[in-house]
Amino acid sequence: MRTLTDQLSQYAAYHRDRRNIATHFVGIPLIVLAIAALLSRPAWPVLSGAFLLTPAWVLFALATLYYLWLDVPLGIAMGIVSASSAAFGQWVASQSTSIWLATGLGMFVTGWVFQFIGHVRYEHRKPAFVDDIVGLLIGPLFILVELMFGLGLMRDLHDAIETRSAR
Repeated sequence: MRTLTDQLSQYAAYHRDRRNIATHFVGIPLIVLAIAALLSRPAWPVLSGAFLLTPAWVLFALATLYYLWLDVPLGIAMGIVSASSAAFGQWVASQSTSIWLATGLGMFVTGWVFQFIGHVRYEHRKPAFVDDIVGLLIGPLFILVELMFGLGLMRDLHDAIETRSAR
């Protein structure tokens, strides 16, 4: 299994243009929130109705386990992002069907428009997930890590990814 550095380096190789990365800072969160919203129906009450289990909660829990396997601190951070996204999705799903669908589909389409603008206009390269479907899981983690790099954190990881992905 590939390591955190392996995964992020491969993803970064498809994202060398800063403008493309900027479009991903909009597109990926929109797509994640859209998936959370769209997969928040149906909902099943558990723990005597104290919690609603949805396909979104299941998906985000499994993704978080994968992130934890790659790196515990980043996995915890992604767990917080995942839980927040699933909670947002649950809130959207509690609205009328038309609002739920319009919000979910609108965010999904808008997010992908940003993604493809970044790749077509700036990067001139196909998205990473076309060659490796795991890229769909790594994208949100990449955004979190890029944010941390921008704050001057995780310099060793940044340098390792830059060395590998610049090849």
